[in-house]
Amino acid sequence: MQPDDSVEKYRIDKWLFAARFFKTRSLAADAIDRGRVTLNDHRIKPAKVVAVGDTLTIRIGNVQYVITILALSNKRGSATQAQQLYSETDASQTQREMVAARLKAQPQPFFTKGRPTKRDRRVIERIFSSDDEF
Repeated sequence: MQPDDSVEKYRIDKWLFAARFFKTRSLAADAIDRGRVTLNDHRIKPAKVVAVGDTLTIRIGNVQYVITILALSNKRGSATQAQQLYSETDASQTQREMVAARLKAQPQPFFTKGRPTKRDRRVIERIFSSDDEF
């Protein structure tokens, strides 16, 4: 019995790149190696073959996606094509929205590291000059 070579295999790092979760395949492979991507709640390697119906958990920064694979592709297409490759769970969407709202509610740092820019200095001068008037 010969193996069926007509069926194309889809590696998870290529699929994540095609689904536009990562900008490059190497970034996808690094995330998989670091344990930020799990397949059906198991750690995997970048060469793991995925199938339709598999559940992926992807952590990118503060954001966590829980998705189900709907279609397979090795080629990176447009964003609308990429969105048709998976469906995100409702719980994952609400959790991402809560994290986004929490991050938006946090105050933004006034200064970046280093010396203030010309614009920053003008804002500082305006703040201190308005305090002197009271």
